[in-house]
Amino acid sequence: MDFQAGILQDGSPMESLEKQLICPICLEMFSKPVVILPCQHNLCRKCANDVLQAANPYWQSRGSLIAGGRFRCPSCRHEVLLDRHGVYGLQRNLLVENIIDIYKQECSSRPLKKGEHPMCKEHEDERINIYCVTCEVPTCSMCKVFGAHKDCEVAPLQTTELNNCISMLVAGNDRIQTIITQLEDSCQSTEENSEAAKRELCARFDALAALLEEKKAELLQRISQEQADKTSFIQSLICQYKEQLEKSSRLVETAIQAAEETAGAAFLVNVKQLIKTIVEASKGGRLDKIEQGYESMDAFSVSLDHLTEAVRALDFDPADEDEEYFDGEEEEVEE
Repeated sequence: MDFQAGILQDGSPMESLEKQLICPICLEMFSKPVVILPCQHNLCRKCANDVLQAANPYWQSRGSLIAGGRFRCPSCRHEVLLDRHGVYGLQRNLLVENIIDIYKQECSSRPLKKGEHPMCKEHEDERINIYCVTCEVPTCSMCKVFGAHKDCEVAPLQTTELNNCISMLVAGNDRIQTIITQLEDSCQSTEENSEAAKRELCARFDALAALLEEKKAELLQRISQEQADKTSFIQSLICQYKEQLEKSSRLVETAIQAAEETAGAAFLVNVKQLIKTIVEASKGGRLDKIEQGYESMDAFSVSLDHLTEAVRALDFDPADEDEEYFDGEEEEVEE
């Protein structure tokens, strides 16, 4: 705690010191101050216990103190984790207690100035230090003992409704911070789950594309095989027809030469044999032919319309409605 900085900033050293000794919860001088580790801020032990109970309303059992728990420091919002001893496990700040004792001794040794603290209108020398619960007004001890509030119910100022509201606000802020943390975690989980879903979707489409490529290669191989078979058959027919054409051409030349023979007996013998050869050649020279449309590849046509429609109809599987995430946290915040 930097007392020197506070002393330099304000005109009165005692006023600066008093500001450093005020509890941020009850706004009074520290009573049994405890150190909140590790942020090193101080709270009254009772105020720390009130904040702990307000931050953990469902952990509290009637008639017993909270064992363990967590709450946030009201000064810096640092999260404080407690063991089974609760706030009684926090270290007492003896240095601050000694400073408070010295401060009170110094204040008691100097005359009280009006305006330093709210004073009672009925008793000008008395400070307002209690709260009348019946009349709902702050008052002094003399009014309770001898004055208008002697028959009323009073309470110390640190336990008034304002203090309770402050504790409620601190607890509400802690719950809001918890929801913010949950939302941030949900946002990070959403990003991680989205990346995983993208990777899975890409893997499925890559597998489908690989399957299509494999099927395409198979069908192309079948077309190529059919092409090879047909072209091979046609080429064999071409060779046969060329051979027949060559034989026919030589037979024509032989017939022409025979027709030019002048010797009668030799001509008759050759012509008779030649005519017989030509007749036999004309009867046995019929070769195979290809059918009409033999070269067509219409049988290998593939219709992909149904597959195209199926691809266009691809969508994510319908999922059930999401469950509620916060289980009524929003209602608690509103309260």
